[in-house]
Amino acid sequence: MIRLSGFADEAAEDLAGQIEVTKALGWKGIEARSIGGKNIHDLDDGAFEEAAAKLEACGVAVNCFGSTIANWGVKADGDFSLELAKVQRAIPRMKRLGVSVVRIMSFAIDLDPQGRLLPDQKRALRFGRLRELCGLLIQAGITPVHENCLNYGGISWGRTLELLEAVPGLKLVFDTGNPCLTQDFEKPFPYPNQDAFEAWQRLKRYVVHIHVKDGWREPDTGKEHYVYPSEGPCRVKDILADCIAEGYEGWMTIEPHMAAVFHDASVHSPEEERRRVYVEYGRRFEDMLRGLGLTIKNGAAYREDEV
Repeated sequence: MIRLSGFADEAAEDLAGQIEVTKALGWKGIEARSIGGKNIHDLDDGAFEEAAAKLEACGVAVNCFGSTIANWGVKADGDFSLELAKVQRAIPRMKRLGVSVVRIMSFAIDLDPQGRLLPDQKRALRFGRLRELCGLLIQAGITPVHENCLNYGGISWGRTLELLEAVPGLKLVFDTGNPCLTQDFEKPFPYPNQDAFEAWQRLKRYVVHIHVKDGWREPDTGKEHYVYPSEGPCRVKDILADCIAEGYEGWMTIEPHMAAVFHDASVHSPEEERRRVYVEYGRRFEDMLRGLGLTIKNGAAYREDEV
């Protein structure tokens, strides 16, 4: 069984709106990231408890905690106490919500003014800090999953494998769209986009969570484009077909980025449009899964022998 969820903060800022679109799709999960523009681990205690009670009352689960721990906006040699504090705030909140998986990253990469990767990426410091952060999470019974976007472990599949070897216990969340939106820094400059299907093939045995996105980055300008799944170059259907064939059991989370982008305030449509796009994205995602032979029922996708 594959359970379906989404980054519902792309549909609505407030939790009521996020629950509304989740219910509209008939789903039972939200990948929690932000409420009212604040990440879950940055809400004050009262606001967090109110949110937890609302989710509990309506029967919507949080399947993964979309934290900002060590993300693309945090330097590897920055104030480490801030990242430790995020972990310390996240752990009790995850336990309150019954969440066992947290999305993290591996700090910002260092580039020269022309956009070339600097030789010194502070690997020893970077990996040491990640081991400490992941160690705290794992000790608390929580699985840290690294996302393949523009941070150290996402700049090529080779760097991802290096990261996994350096940080015991770290697993992967694979975002189907991020490779075609991220340069391959192992190739000659100016770096081309990564190959999504190749990245999947190289990394799939470490993947425990899936994000569904499609789009591409214009190599000449860096402009990003986001589209419905399988309308872009990311081979989303091929990746999911292989994922299903491999026997994947877990959650798949949509992250449209079409009407709102968490890291880009310039992409921000009116709320009615955000909700419309989100629900349409979810329905098209379900149709894709049906085309792959799955049955959609009660917010989950079932194989023939599971129905």
